Amino acid sequence: MNMDVIVLKGSRAAIGHEHGRRYAKQIVASLEVYDRLFRDFAELDWRQARLQAKRFLPAIERHFPGILDELGGLAQGAGIDFDDILTLNCRSEISLTRASGGCSAFSLNRRGQQWLAQNWDWRQDQLHNVAVLRIELDNGTTLISVGEAGMVAKIGLNAHGIGVCLNAIRSRTCGDGLPIHFALRKMLESPDFATAKRVTTHDRVASPAHFLLASAEGQVEGLEVHPGAPGELSSQNGIVTHTNHLYTQAATTCVEDFPRPDSATRLSRLDQLLARQIDETPQALFELLSDHDNAPTSICRHTNHAQPEAERMETLFSVVMNLSRREFHFRLGKPCDPIDSLTLGLANEVA
Repeated sequence: MNMDVIVLKGSRAAIGHEHGRRYAKQIVASLEVYDRLFRDFAELDWRQARLQAKRFLPAIERHFPGILDELGGLAQGAGIDFDDILTLNCRSEISLTRASGGCSAFSLNRRGQQWLAQNWDWRQDQLHNVAVLRIELDNGTTLISVGEAGMVAKIGLNAHGIGVCLNAIRSRTCGDGLPIHFALRKMLESPDFATAKRVTTHDRVASPAHFLLASAEGQVEGLEVHPGAPGELSSQNGIVTHTNHLYTQAATTCVEDFPRPDSATRLSRLDQLLARQIDETPQALFELLSDHDNAPTSICRHTNHAQPEAERMETLFSVVMNLSRREFHFRLGKPCDPIDSLTLGLANEVA
């Protein structure tokens, strides 16, 4: 399996249409994956899931109306209904309040270089639906995002040096605000750190998650988002780490989460590894993400066949970003033994 980077240009409708056309097969496969997941964890069939997704339309129309043109283009390009593509992009709000992924993320600032990195751990049946997108909007915004085919964004950076990582949180909380993946896309279209952060403090986010936000200038915060004011984690010695449980007072007093037991051990291991003297290179940071301490529930996660099939997950991709240099380093599959890898850059692309 080789990774292709799809370049999407033009209006939002044109970007969505090309995304849908190029990834039509993977988008249909993603719909099948989430149809199974909704049944497994939310006890919802696809018709019921579509109805749940529609309740987020008012918040999207209020805070990010232009993205609906892109969703319309996506649906048309992929040959599916608009409501199907909306449901796919609201999948966290529909199901992940009951089932969460893994994911270990960190930021690191050394010698004037701001890094963001993470593993994305999820169901193995989504591996072939991973998509890397370079998006060039006709307003001059350029960004790179890696996520799932048919979804508007997940993890990435833009030409202004704004980057964001994501940790899923398992919770029953869901309220008013932008669905997680719409919020991430709006942050990736932001020209600066303050504008990106405002998505979480002003627009708010419909369901709990952790967004690790940073800028090329060295600004960084961990934001434990939910429908209320986010909990904020400041950098300690140039480092912020997070896995899949909440621990800021602002979040834990409003949200009850149900983390997997390994979330705390992975967080402790990240802190332990980052406390050591490490090289600030993509290779060294990928090696950190390849750590197998406490396997099979380690930072680099391999399938645990002792778990029920519906709950098994593994690392599907790893990302290391140097925001100062606008570099995006990517490994498909586990970082210890990647299926494919690529490096992209956005330096000197700000108008």
